[in-house]
Amino acid sequence: MTETRRPLIVDIRRGSLEDGPGIRSVVFFKGCPLRCAFCHNPEAQETGPELAFASERCIRCGACAAACPLGAIDLDSPARIDRGRCDLCGMCADACPGGALRLIGAWWPVEKLAQWLARDLPFYRHSGGGVTLSGGECTMFPDYIEALGRALQARGIHLALETSGYFDWDAFERQILPYLDLVLFDVKLLAGSNPAIRENLQRLLTQPAVEVRPRIPLIPGVTDSRESLAAIVDCLCRLGAREVSLLPYNPLGLAMYARLGKPTPALPQSFMTPEAERRVVETFRALIRGQQGLMPARRHPEA
Repeated sequence: MTETRRPLIVDIRRGSLEDGPGIRSVVFFKGCPLRCAFCHNPEAQETGPELAFASERCIRCGACAAACPLGAIDLDSPARIDRGRCDLCGMCADACPGGALRLIGAWWPVEKLAQWLARDLPFYRHSGGGVTLSGGECTMFPDYIEALGRALQARGIHLALETSGYFDWDAFERQILPYLDLVLFDVKLLAGSNPAIRENLQRLLTQPAVEVRPRIPLIPGVTDSRESLAAIVDCLCRLGAREVSLLPYNPLGLAMYARLGKPTPALPQSFMTPEAERRVVETFRALIRGQQGLMPARRHPEA
């Protein structure tokens, strides 16, 4: 579950208000040991670089085909990229004036990334924010996260981490946990998931030095049913959770599957309606009403 190679960064999102308290910068790492059918960030599944093609941005100028040394660009093909011939050199993406082609995954030396993130230190301090490490599954890279956590801690930056919970506990406890202020633990199918995920959540909930917030992504037909929510609530209560957030379904990641040349999962193409969200929240409230200690969190959605 851990990688010794240097990790690639998919994206750095500044000014986020959704990935922990205050104003935050979110670093998305490339690589995940899971392959959830409802993955919101498919471009962060593989550890290596990938080339994405956004057809709606293509102006058919031909600059990409002229730049490609391997002839892997076909302007007459809807997919545009012959992925069997492409070696991911990125020359086509560099030449594309419309941004239709994008090479996903870049290496950031630890100190360079820490300095970049520290540019927003005044915003972090005035809003109670900080940096959130996400993915993919950033815990795959404990050596890098340890060095980055040390650099951010030295600058007084609050550090949160988003995780699926599937990681090696010994490496996490030794190299990552000492630098964390908050863990956002996504609970998907906890009652029937890999035992390591439940064990890691249980261990985290006993750690006094770090705040742990379980979150339930609401996936239509997967986690939003009363049966699924009841199983998750029961498991969270037995593990000792005190607060949980609901994350409304977000379909924006579906377009990336086609851009990467991958099959698109059979999931809804639209956001949950306010009525659908309200029904799920009411069901959730009814389920936790009889559970001692477990409370809905303040956000995602308001409950």
